[in-house]
Amino acid sequence: MQLPHKRLIAVCLMAAVALPAGCASENALGNATESENSGQNCAVNTPIEGRAPRIVATVAPITSLVAQVAGDVGADIVGLVPEGTNSHTFEPPPSAAAVLEQADVVFMNGLVLEEPTKDLARSNVGAATVLCELGTFVLPESEWLYDFSFPKEGGKPNPHLWTNPPMAKQYAEVVLQVLLQLDPANAAQYQNNFNLVAEQIDELDAAMAAATLTIPADARLLLTYHDAYAYFAEHYGWTVVGAIQPSSFDEPTPKDVADLIAQVREQQVRAIFGSEVFPSSILEQIGAETGTRYIDVLRDDDLPGASGDDAHSWQGLMQFNFITMIEALGGDATALRALNMNLLVVDSARYTQ
Repeated sequence: MQLPHKRLIAVCLMAAVALPAGCASENALGNATESENSGQNCAVNTPIEGRAPRIVATVAPITSLVAQVAGDVGADIVGLVPEGTNSHTFEPPPSAAAVLEQADVVFMNGLVLEEPTKDLARSNVGAATVLCELGTFVLPESEWLYDFSFPKEGGKPNPHLWTNPPMAKQYAEVVLQVLLQLDPANAAQYQNNFNLVAEQIDELDAAMAAATLTIPADARLLLTYHDAYAYFAEHYGWTVVGAIQPSSFDEPTPKDVADLIAQVREQQVRAIFGSEVFPSSILEQIGAETGTRYIDVLRDDDLPGASGDDAHSWQGLMQFNFITMIEALGGDATALRALNMNLLVVDSARYTQ
């Protein structure tokens, strides 16, 4: 299957996930008031006429999904957060104000992930600009997940909904509904683009579910550099053992590391997953001391490959991560490897980051 998209230019211990993850509504914008958080979030008041939309997004996986739903209508799509940047600590440069000022819609993750960017947007966008926090829209506050890396007393829930395919599909559906109302002249194309994206996400979800079943339930354990898989773990029945990077983004204490080493040994964790973008000598140390395999190639929001590659997309990112995790834990990733996640690159010069 071929999908339209734009080319890019330019520890702590934590308890196993226990809260259910779900959807706040049926994801039509008309039902937004059913969400505890939506308010005017993602509401379109004034459609554009006679031109293509000007779209701003934040982290690369979200920008990728937005660009695929937008497709080849000539839209200007700008991703504000550079790949390889820690999105939790990202501060938008002053030059971002001019980009936001021209935007018809700004797609953010929400769940308190991009507050500096949201503040800058609120100060610079026009009265008709749509501010859309996708995660906050699809997930009611009662279902936000908190853990050691994202403690409830800190006021910031785990925001990584996009690593869970059904929630990424919900993101894409909200993007669709916004674009349908913002630019009704291109409604048929947006709907067709979304249908293709949704089909591919469903295929990825089914393949990951099948691959998960090839790993014993007590071996589906994740120890990662960054705490990005809480909603993923809830959906597929995995357990997040811990994450090295604490909520403060400081180094973990020696006691934290010692406790984690003991937990890895006790639970017989099969593999430890580090980040290709943010290498961790501590995870490597834990692997060496416990005799556990250390895999340092996972990516949270840095798309694989180079700008313009077929794999440089949300789908490519998830397929790569899922195959890496399944095979490192001794499972069979054949179903995942069989997927064709290639995308049809269109209008590449207009998708910038």
